[in-house]
Amino acid sequence: MYNIIELYINKLRKEDVANFAISKGVYLSNEELNFTYDFIKKNWKDIVKNPSLFEIDRYKNKYTPENFIKIKKVFQEYFQKFRNYL
Repeated sequence: MYNIIELYINKLRKEDVANFAISKGVYLSNEELNFTYDFIKKNWKDIVKNPSLFEIDRYKNKYTPENFIKIKKVFQEYFQKFRNYL
């Protein structure tokens, strides 16, 4: 599973992040999009290795309050859905 995720992340583009966010009703500003994309590219391995240790609230100040609520909800949804595979 780790290799599949790594291949996906290596091909991930900023537009992919923006499109996924939009599909979830999250409209990121350029700053929010840049932060999210860079964060994913730099930190995905640590999150995949230990997703239960990831504290999303640490990044609350990087987003508008409305976007953060939606992002947190999406993260929790996907964590519940895929945690058994990580």
